[in-house]
Amino acid sequence: MHRSAPRLSRILACAAVPVMLVAVGCSSDSGSDSKKNAGSSSSGTPSAKPSEPTVEAARFDDLPDPCASVAKKTVKDLVPEAKKENGTAGRSNDLAARSSCSWNGLDDKGVDGSQYRWLDVGFTRFDSDQSLGSGAKRATAEYTKQVAKAKASEGAEKVAADPTTGIGEEATTVTYGLSKTDEDFAYATVVARTGNVVVTLTYNGAGYAGAKTPSSASIVKGAQKAAKEAVAAVADTADAKVTPPAKGGSDDAEKDVKKDTAKGGDTDSDSPKSKPRTKTS
Repeated sequence: MHRSAPRLSRILACAAVPVMLVAVGCSSDSGSDSKKNAGSSSSGTPSAKPSEPTVEAARFDDLPDPCASVAKKTVKDLVPEAKKENGTAGRSNDLAARSSCSWNGLDDKGVDGSQYRWLDVGFTRFDSDQSLGSGAKRATAEYTKQVAKAKASEGAEKVAADPTTGIGEEATTVTYGLSKTDEDFAYATVVARTGNVVVTLTYNGAGYAGAKTPSSASIVKGAQKAAKEAVAAVADTADAKVTPPAKGGSDDAEKDVKKDTAKGGDTDSDSPKSKPRTKTS
Protein backbone atom coordinates (compact mmCIF):
# COMPACT_ATOMS: atom_id res chain seq x y z
CA MET A 1 0.00 0.00 0.00
CA HIS A 2 1.50 3.34 -1.01
CA ARG A 3 1.68 6.25 1.34
CA SER A 4 0.38 9.54 0.17
CA ALA A 5 2.85 12.12 -1.09
CA PRO A 6 2.01 14.79 1.49
CA ARG A 7 2.66 12.38 4.37
CA LEU A 8 5.96 11.26 2.88
CA SER A 9 7.12 14.89 2.58
CA ARG A 10 6.39 15.50 6.22
CA ILE A 11 8.38 12.44 7.29
CA LEU A 12 11.39 13.48 5.19
CA ALA A 13 11.26 16.98 6.62
CA CYS A 14 11.25 15.71 10.22
CA ALA A 15 14.13 13.36 9.48
CA ALA A 16 16.17 16.25 8.18
CA VAL A 17 15.74 18.37 11.32
CA PRO A 18 18.44 16.64 13.46
CA VAL A 19 20.97 17.03 10.67
CA MET A 20 20.30 20.75 10.40
CA LEU A 21 20.53 21.17 14.18
CA VAL A 22 23.84 19.38 14.23
CA ALA A 23 25.12 21.58 11.44
CA VAL A 24 23.93 24.70 13.19
CA GLY A 25 25.46 23.51 16.43
CA CYS A 26 28.79 22.88 14.79
CA SER A 27 28.81 26.19 13.04
CA SER A 28 27.86 27.91 16.31
CA ASP A 29 30.64 26.19 18.23
CA SER A 30 33.20 26.96 15.60
CA GLY A 31 32.15 30.60 15.63
CA SER A 32 32.49 30.72 19.41
CA ASP A 33 35.92 29.13 19.22
CA SER A 34 37.07 31.58 16.59
CA LYS A 35 35.91 34.46 18.76
CA LYS A 36 37.72 32.98 21.74
CA ASN A 37 40.85 32.48 19.70
CA ALA A 38 40.61 36.00 18.34
CA GLY A 39 40.12 37.32 21.85
CA SER A 40 43.00 35.37 23.26
CA SER A 41 45.30 36.47 20.49
CA SER A 42 44.33 40.12 20.88
CA SER A 43 44.70 40.01 24.67
CA GLY A 44 48.00 38.16 24.60
CA THR A 45 51.23 39.52 26.04
CA PRO A 46 50.70 43.27 26.65
CA SER A 47 53.02 45.50 24.68
CA ALA A 48 55.90 46.81 26.85
CA LYS A 49 55.78 50.53 27.69
CA PRO A 50 58.73 52.54 26.41
CA SER A 51 61.22 53.02 29.25
CA GLU A 52 62.20 56.53 30.30
CA PRO A 53 65.75 57.55 29.38
CA THR A 54 68.16 57.24 32.29
CA VAL A 55 69.52 60.58 33.49
CA GLU A 56 73.24 61.21 33.29
CA ALA A 57 75.11 60.27 36.45
CA ALA A 58 76.40 63.12 38.61
CA ARG A 59 80.09 63.83 38.10
CA PHE A 60 80.92 64.69 41.72
CA ASP A 61 79.56 62.97 44.82
CA ASP A 62 81.32 65.07 47.47
CA LEU A 63 82.54 68.59 48.21
CA PRO A 64 85.94 69.85 49.38
CA ASP A 65 86.56 71.34 52.80
CA PRO A 66 85.46 74.93 52.10
CA CYS A 67 88.01 76.44 54.49
CA ALA A 68 90.81 74.60 52.67
CA SER A 69 89.49 75.22 49.14
CA VAL A 70 91.42 78.50 48.82
CA ALA A 71 95.18 78.37 49.36
CA LYS A 72 96.41 79.88 52.61
CA LYS A 73 98.78 82.16 50.72
CA THR A 74 95.88 83.47 48.63
CA VAL A 75 93.82 84.11 51.75
CA LYS A 76 96.73 85.96 53.33
CA ASP A 77 97.14 88.14 50.24
CA LEU A 78 93.44 88.89 49.89
CA VAL A 79 92.59 89.27 53.58
CA PRO A 80 95.59 90.71 55.44
CA GLU A 81 95.34 90.40 59.22
CA ALA A 82 92.43 87.96 58.97
CA LYS A 83 90.80 87.36 62.35
CA LYS A 84 90.91 83.62 61.70
CA GLU A 85 93.54 82.44 59.24
CA ASN A 86 91.76 79.09 58.89
CA GLY A 87 88.41 80.71 58.20
CA THR A 88 84.98 80.34 59.75
CA ALA A 89 82.91 77.47 58.36
CA GLY A 90 79.22 78.04 57.74
CA ARG A 91 76.58 75.77 59.24
CA SER A 92 75.28 72.92 57.11
CA ASN A 93 73.13 69.84 57.68
CA ASP A 94 74.86 68.02 54.83
CA LEU A 95 78.45 69.01 54.06
CA ALA A 96 78.44 66.78 50.97
CA ALA A 97 75.65 68.89 49.46
CA ARG A 98 76.24 72.41 50.79
CA SER A 99 79.14 74.10 52.56
CA SER A 100 80.80 77.50 52.96
CA CYS A 101 83.64 79.38 54.66
CA SER A 102 84.51 83.05 55.20
CA TRP A 103 87.43 85.24 56.26
CA ASN A 104 87.54 88.90 57.27
CA GLY A 105 90.16 91.25 58.61
CA LEU A 106 91.12 94.88 59.16
CA ASP A 107 94.65 95.87 58.22
CA ASP A 108 95.52 98.94 60.30
CA LYS A 109 97.97 101.21 58.47
CA GLY A 110 98.20 103.87 61.16
CA VAL A 111 97.95 107.44 59.87
CA ASP A 112 97.21 106.07 56.39
CA GLY A 113 93.96 104.57 57.63
CA SER A 114 92.86 100.94 57.52
CA GLN A 115 91.88 98.47 54.82
CA TYR A 116 89.02 96.04 55.42
CA ARG A 117 88.61 92.84 53.40
CA TRP A 118 86.02 90.07 53.40
CA LEU A 119 86.12 86.80 51.45
CA ASP A 120 83.40 84.14 51.32
CA VAL A 121 83.19 80.90 49.32
CA GLY A 122 80.18 78.61 49.07
CA PHE A 123 79.59 75.23 47.38
CA THR A 124 76.29 73.63 46.35
CA ARG A 125 76.20 70.11 44.87
CA PHE A 126 73.28 68.40 43.11
CA ASP A 127 72.64 64.69 42.65
CA SER A 128 71.04 63.28 39.51
CA ASP A 129 67.36 62.45 39.93
CA GLN A 130 65.11 60.59 37.49
CA SER A 131 62.23 63.01 38.07
CA LEU A 132 64.26 66.23 38.54
CA GLY A 133 66.96 65.71 35.92
CA SER A 134 70.72 65.27 35.92
CA GLY A 135 72.93 66.86 38.53
CA ALA A 136 74.54 69.04 35.85
CA LYS A 137 71.14 70.28 34.66
CA ARG A 138 70.05 71.12 38.20
CA ALA A 139 73.37 72.85 38.87
CA THR A 140 72.95 74.95 35.72
CA ALA A 141 69.60 76.19 37.03
CA GLU A 142 71.22 77.07 40.38
CA TYR A 143 74.07 78.83 38.58
CA THR A 144 71.60 81.08 36.75
CA LYS A 145 69.76 81.73 40.01
CA GLN A 146 72.94 82.77 41.86
CA VAL A 147 74.02 85.16 39.09
CA ALA A 148 70.61 86.84 39.23
CA LYS A 149 70.80 87.02 43.03
CA ALA A 150 74.21 88.74 42.92
CA LYS A 151 72.97 91.27 40.37
CA ALA A 152 69.97 92.05 42.57
CA SER A 153 71.99 92.71 45.76
CA GLU A 154 70.15 95.30 47.88
CA GLY A 155 71.66 98.77 47.60
CA ALA A 156 74.07 97.76 44.84
CA GLU A 157 75.22 100.51 42.47
CA LYS A 158 76.80 100.32 39.02
CA VAL A 159 76.06 96.61 38.69
CA ALA A 160 77.80 94.79 35.84
CA ALA A 161 77.93 91.11 34.90
CA ASP A 162 80.52 89.64 32.55
CA PRO A 163 81.05 86.05 31.32
CA THR A 164 84.35 84.73 32.68
CA THR A 165 86.52 82.11 31.01
CA GLY A 166 88.99 79.72 32.60
CA ILE A 167 86.92 79.05 35.73
CA GLY A 168 84.90 75.82 35.57
CA GLU A 169 82.60 74.98 32.67
CA GLU A 170 80.87 78.35 32.87
CA ALA A 171 81.34 81.40 35.06
CA THR A 172 80.12 84.97 35.49
CA THR A 173 81.69 87.83 37.43
CA VAL A 174 79.27 90.34 38.93
CA THR A 175 80.69 93.66 40.16
CA TYR A 176 79.03 96.52 42.02
CA GLY A 177 79.55 99.21 44.59
CA LEU A 178 77.82 99.38 47.95
CA SER A 179 77.76 102.02 50.68
CA LYS A 180 77.50 100.85 54.29
CA THR A 181 78.88 101.87 57.66
CA ASP A 182 79.51 105.29 56.05
CA GLU A 183 82.11 103.75 53.75
CA ASP A 184 82.19 102.80 50.07
CA PHE A 185 82.72 99.10 49.39
CA ALA A 186 83.86 97.49 46.13
CA TYR A 187 82.28 94.06 45.50
CA ALA A 188 82.97 91.18 43.13
CA THR A 189 81.01 87.92 43.08
CA VAL A 190 82.15 85.05 40.88
CA VAL A 191 79.58 82.34 40.20
CA ALA A 192 80.98 79.23 38.52
CA ARG A 193 79.69 75.76 37.63
CA THR A 194 81.79 72.63 37.32
CA GLY A 195 79.77 69.53 36.54
CA ASN A 196 77.02 69.23 39.15
CA VAL A 197 78.61 71.72 41.58
CA VAL A 198 78.07 75.48 41.80
CA VAL A 199 80.74 77.67 43.41
CA THR A 200 79.79 81.16 44.58
CA LEU A 201 82.68 83.34 45.76
CA THR A 202 82.32 86.92 46.98
CA TYR A 203 85.18 89.29 47.75
CA ASN A 204 84.84 92.89 48.89
CA GLY A 205 86.80 95.65 50.54
CA ALA A 206 86.70 99.21 51.84
CA GLY A 207 89.03 101.85 53.17
CA TYR A 208 88.52 103.20 56.73
CA ALA A 209 89.79 106.30 58.53
CA GLY A 210 90.62 108.16 55.36
CA ALA A 211 92.05 105.22 53.41
CA LYS A 212 91.02 104.90 49.76
CA THR A 213 88.43 102.40 48.57
CA PRO A 214 90.18 99.53 46.76
CA SER A 215 89.84 99.61 42.99
CA SER A 216 87.20 97.40 41.37
CA ALA A 217 89.92 95.88 39.18
CA SER A 218 91.95 94.69 42.19
CA ILE A 219 88.86 93.22 43.84
CA VAL A 220 87.86 91.40 40.63
CA LYS A 221 91.38 90.02 40.18
CA GLY A 222 91.44 88.67 43.72
CA ALA A 223 87.95 87.16 43.47
CA GLN A 224 88.69 85.36 40.22
CA LYS A 225 91.98 83.96 41.53
CA ALA A 226 90.28 82.56 44.63
CA ALA A 227 87.32 81.24 42.62
CA LYS A 228 89.65 79.36 40.28
CA GLU A 229 91.30 77.66 43.26
CA ALA A 230 87.91 76.78 44.78
CA VAL A 231 86.71 75.18 41.54
CA ALA A 232 89.97 73.21 41.25
CA ALA A 233 89.45 71.95 44.82
CA VAL A 234 86.21 70.24 43.73
CA ALA A 235 88.07 68.13 41.15
CA ASP A 236 90.98 67.51 43.54
CA THR A 237 88.59 66.10 46.12
CA ALA A 238 87.11 63.71 43.56
CA ASP A 239 90.56 62.62 42.38
CA ALA A 240 91.69 62.01 45.96
CA LYS A 241 88.78 59.62 46.51
CA VAL A 242 89.55 57.66 43.33
CA THR A 243 93.34 57.45 43.75
CA PRO A 244 94.33 55.01 46.52
CA PRO A 245 96.82 56.34 49.08
CA ALA A 246 100.45 55.25 48.77
CA LYS A 247 101.37 52.18 50.76
CA GLY A 248 102.31 53.16 54.28
CA GLY A 249 101.34 56.75 53.59
CA SER A 250 98.70 56.92 56.30
CA ASP A 251 101.04 55.37 58.84
CA ASP A 252 103.80 57.83 57.99
CA ALA A 253 101.40 60.76 58.22
CA GLU A 254 100.22 59.54 61.61
CA LYS A 255 103.82 59.32 62.82
CA ASP A 256 104.52 62.86 61.62
CA VAL A 257 101.51 64.16 63.51
CA LYS A 258 102.69 62.45 66.68
CA LYS A 259 106.18 63.92 66.26
CA ASP A 260 104.79 67.43 65.78
CA THR A 261 102.56 67.04 68.82
CA ALA A 262 105.46 65.83 70.93
CA LYS A 263 107.56 68.81 69.84
CA GLY A 264 104.76 71.23 70.56
CA GLY A 265 104.49 71.96 66.84
CA ASP A 266 102.17 74.34 65.02
CA THR A 267 98.48 73.78 65.69
CA ASP A 268 95.47 75.78 64.59
CA SER A 269 94.18 78.08 67.27
CA ASP A 270 91.69 80.91 67.49
CA SER A 271 93.79 82.81 69.99
CA PRO A 272 95.98 85.56 68.51
CA LYS A 273 99.73 85.04 68.39
CA SER A 274 101.71 87.23 70.74
CA LYS A 275 104.13 89.73 69.20
CA PRO A 276 107.49 90.68 70.76
CA ARG A 277 107.42 94.03 72.55
CA THR A 278 109.93 96.69 71.65
CA LYS A 279 111.68 98.70 74.35
CA THR A 280 110.96 102.39 74.52
CA SER A 281 113.35 104.98 75.88
